[in-house]
Amino acid sequence: MGPMVAVPDGVRGASDAVSSLAADRPLVVAGAAVVLVVLLAVGVVALRRYLRPTGQRFVNFLRDHEAVTVLMHPNPDPDAMSCALAVEQLAESSDTDATLQYPGQIRHQENRAFETVLDADFEQVDNAGDLDDGAVVLVDHNEPRGFSGAEGVDPVAVVDHHPGGGEGREFTDVRTDNGACASIFAEYFREMGWALGDAAENGGTTEERTLPSAVATGLLYGIQSDTSQLTKGCSPSEFDGARYLYEGVDEDRLDRVANPEVGAEVLEIKAAAITGREVRNAFAVSDVGTISNVDAVPQAADELLRLEGVTAVVVLGDADGQIHLSGRSRDDRVHMGKTLSAVVEDVPLGGAGGHARMGGGQLSIEHMNGLGPGDGLTREEFHERLFEAMSGEL
Repeated sequence: MGPMVAVPDGVRGASDAVSSLAADRPLVVAGAAVVLVVLLAVGVVALRRYLRPTGQRFVNFLRDHEAVTVLMHPNPDPDAMSCALAVEQLAESSDTDATLQYPGQIRHQENRAFETVLDADFEQVDNAGDLDDGAVVLVDHNEPRGFSGAEGVDPVAVVDHHPGGGEGREFTDVRTDNGACASIFAEYFREMGWALGDAAENGGTTEERTLPSAVATGLLYGIQSDTSQLTKGCSPSEFDGARYLYEGVDEDRLDRVANPEVGAEVLEIKAAAITGREVRNAFAVSDVGTISNVDAVPQAADELLRLEGVTAVVVLGDADGQIHLSGRSRDDRVHMGKTLSAVVEDVPLGGAGGHARMGGGQLSIEHMNGLGPGDGLTREEFHERLFEAMSGEL
């Protein structure tokens, strides 16, 4: 027999107390044990749920709803549209009905080609009453906007890559480091093992979920369009997503979406932006005046940024009583989203924002001229504010 070990009085007392409690009140001890077991079980379930891939948690959310309304931002771009198609595909796999809706218009030639070539079924809404009855899922933006009654819409889920405080009541996945929202959905499909390529075209096996080529093509172009062909604002997620999606892409449809015919007005507005530019210290502002195609404004900004010696640009044009702004920057000193936000901050009902490399916004011409609580700005004063903001003086 080994040596005897002395037990401290405190430990012996605690042991005696537990033994006494167990003898006197066995039901209390048994109840405590049951509670402990339940708490441990709940903890294990919660941990497993937390460790599930985010895409699987999103699918589980979809399964809890008979129908969802996927809402894109106003005048949706390929990133937003591809994400809507991705939610529709995930909803279909979850036996959930999905309606894809958007405010504004689809006017940009690439956006129109995206909708047509990929055979997308998007519905336009003018006010909150036009929204379908399903729970609202926001993609590529985190706060409803751009239609009457938007402020009263309470989204159930949000998937986005833009800065902002919007959240979904049941699910939120906002990754501001990502260059595109489409790369988030590509990760969902990849982590859940969705098949691509030949497996997808042939329907896969009974165990495999397969991603149609239209969705894979859309997501890849969504990544490309929001990152200037994987050259600006990328994170590793965009390259991982592109690598995963590549096998399922229909190259012919991708080319038709990426290279549609360009209308004459777009080319004319680009030319006007270049010839009418004002440049100060590598910053350019160009006012193209009244236009009918507001989607030409960001295209003109892209073109103007290509000029040698220009590192940050803002192009503005008027349509339907609104001034539409689009900015681009390859200058580390100019965060374009913050720049445009600062410019319109004092104008009632004005709104602008974006990322470091690109931003956009719009404001009412009447409010800029002094309607409402503000003193108003002349066109020349507004141009000065743009230069001041890019120079860090505003």
